[in-house]
Amino acid sequence: MLASTLFFGLMAITIRFASRTLPTFEIAFFRNAVGLLVLMPLLLRSRASMRTTQLPKYLLRSAIGIGSMLCSFWAIGHLPLSQAVSLSYSTPLFVTIAAVLWLGEIVRRRRWTAVLLGFVGVLVIVRPGTSDFTHGSLIALAAAVLSAIVAIQIKQLSRVDAPDTIVFYTYLFWVPLSFVPALFVWQWPQPMAWLWLVLTGICGTGGQLLWTRALKIGDVSALTPISFMQLPVVSVAGMLLFNEKIDRYTVTGALIIFAANAYIAQREAQLARRSQTSAPVGASRPTE
Repeated sequence: MLASTLFFGLMAITIRFASRTLPTFEIAFFRNAVGLLVLMPLLLRSRASMRTTQLPKYLLRSAIGIGSMLCSFWAIGHLPLSQAVSLSYSTPLFVTIAAVLWLGEIVRRRRWTAVLLGFVGVLVIVRPGTSDFTHGSLIALAAAVLSAIVAIQIKQLSRVDAPDTIVFYTYLFWVPLSFVPALFVWQWPQPMAWLWLVLTGICGTGGQLLWTRALKIGDVSALTPISFMQLPVVSVAGMLLFNEKIDRYTVTGALIIFAANAYIAQREAQLARRSQTSAPVGASRPTE
């Protein structure tokens, strides 16, 4: 998880460098194209089944995922890195709401309290109604909302298909879906921009692979705090490489969101262990 976090932090830095000369749509396309090239040997070696009966669901999942990616990349390219990354941590809060509306999960008082606390952190960062408020922060929040919807869709797809199958079809749809908008703003990258684009694809794909494997072998409640190491990494990079100031409101809001997410992850892990030891097979459980 720590390696995954560092990969994602490096991806944010390379996106910022690429955004100096290239539009967001084009950066997203190259991130996906390079990612697919990196993944193909791994997927072929794993001999994962590419058969699926859920192609329409994959298309919808990929389209929403592209929307999330474009919003996220734009935020990284135009907002202070620390603010863009901090707002991305609100995704688990929106996942809770989406799980209630989409999957019919029951969320009880303590988890709702944690979610509300997390949104207080979001408000501290965004600061609506003040001179520091920017509409760009709403784009970063839109990325978090769309990412939460994608998380629910992946949960549904994983009930039928293997993880490698999900990854394969996601990238297979992502490449053409991101290529179409890129055509309208296309400009050939300069030599240094090629380096940032390739590194963006490698870091993003490497981060995803490490993240999924960390969640497979580790406890979510223990891994979630590690993922927040991305914030100091990008904050220091923003200060040293892009002359950005570390905003105390962003740090305060990020800490509040971190506390809320850590509690939610801990409760989920406790309830999962409890249901495995006491609940009958196939029984549903409420989420507190």
